[in-house]
Amino acid sequence: MEVTVSGRHTTVSETLRQQAVDKIGRLDRYLSGMDWAEVHFWEENPRSGKIEFCEVTMEGHGHHIRTKVSAPDGFTAIDLAVDKLERQLRKLKTRIKNRTHKRERVQIEPDLVPESLLPDEHPEPVYNIVKTKRFDITSMDAESAALQMDLLNHDFYVFVNSETEKAAVVYRRDDGDVGLIDMDQ
Repeated sequence: MEVTVSGRHTTVSETLRQQAVDKIGRLDRYLSGMDWAEVHFWEENPRSGKIEFCEVTMEGHGHHIRTKVSAPDGFTAIDLAVDKLERQLRKLKTRIKNRTHKRERVQIEPDLVPESLLPDEHPEPVYNIVKTKRFDITSMDAESAALQMDLLNHDFYVFVNSETEKAAVVYRRDDGDVGLIDMDQ
């Protein structure tokens, strides 16, 4: 697994960088096939003192796993992030196994049971859509879309990006900033 470590508005010591690479690299034993991981460190200085944050994003096999933790120092933060990622990887591995693992069923003679009671070979998941909305998508720049999102008090806003002429989404990030997703067709 390829692991990259970076710091935002802070320098990451070589010892912390090496520990992050080693510990995140070892997570491959929980679910092999994860292609890459990005580790970002940054710090904030609230009134009570310095707090360091660690955000780890992993990707592989079409799965994305992300965690964000805070701690008094970077070494503790990476340990907490690894603990959370271990739980998430175990959970993902269990889901993958359950999806591919077929349970053995007792065979019943089809002639004795009405066809409506026979189990489906591949049952379709049922999604209960409880609300439907329709709205016009307008063309605007990303800053205007972010303003509309704030005015509506929503966490995201769908629009057509006037710069790319493609569908896009602005969304509120956990750190309070705004993210932009441009859609390709």
